[in-house]
Amino acid sequence: MIQIGVDFGGTKIEAAALDANGDFLARVRAPNPGNYDAAIRAVCDLVTDVESQAGGRGTVGVGSPGSISPRTGVMRNANSTYLNGRRFREDLALAMNREVRLANDANCLALSEVVDGAAVGSRVAFAIILGTGCGGGVVVNGHLIEGANGIGGEWGHMPLPWPTREEFDATQCWCGLRGCLETWVSGSGLQRDHASAGGSTLDGESIIRAARAGDALAAAAFDRYVSRLGRGMAALVNALDPDTFVLGGGMSNVAELYERLPAAIRPYVFSDAWEAKILPARWGDSSGVRGAARLWLM
Repeated sequence: MIQIGVDFGGTKIEAAALDANGDFLARVRAPNPGNYDAAIRAVCDLVTDVESQAGGRGTVGVGSPGSISPRTGVMRNANSTYLNGRRFREDLALAMNREVRLANDANCLALSEVVDGAAVGSRVAFAIILGTGCGGGVVVNGHLIEGANGIGGEWGHMPLPWPTREEFDATQCWCGLRGCLETWVSGSGLQRDHASAGGSTLDGESIIRAARAGDALAAAAFDRYVSRLGRGMAALVNALDPDTFVLGGGMSNVAELYERLPAAIRPYVFSDAWEAKILPARWGDSSGVRGAARLWLM
């Protein structure tokens, strides 16, 4: 059986075809056109292309930003804002003349890594995207948990727990609230914090390089980042107690996170002992498209 996944990103859209063993049969990508009708056409064209290369018709799963409202059936909370208020899944299904399954992109990361990635065998796995934004997805005993209202795993819009006095004056999040974890532990949150502390305006990768080279402001910004991410993950431990955390997104490539996060988490865990695996996504930036393809396994 051919399984087709579509990773609907803010700047690019990728489609891939997997065989029953999870091996890639084809992969293609195109720029996100930035408007709704053109995006529908782009997804259809990409699916047609991978099916032609794979030599057959497949099931289609889509990973996208935001989620579908169970109340209205339309998209909400997508940073590709032209999706919001639209029946994206139904419109794709109509255009392709087949059923389409759709899930949040962080949920697809979680599913991918549980099926054949870093979280294989986990009872409770929580996947975290640390990129321009901050997303999360949870899989329990092999089942993706989307929740009664379709917002399971949306930890990026919880407030930063156990804030210090300096953290009370929180930045407003794009969602309209203040102090969301996304404003602290995303890559863009690291950039903002470094600049506000008097550092140069640098991207996350440059800040990490500067910290490694001994730059005091960059090192202090990374220290604060680790503390904040650790506190956010500790709140997840207290609520869900995952045995595996899987990190994706640009910040997941920072090796020091895996060394330092356990010590940043433990003081806030409501237990006399805590151990869990914290691992980078096995499939890296391919996890999204692989998880989308695997939505038909659920």
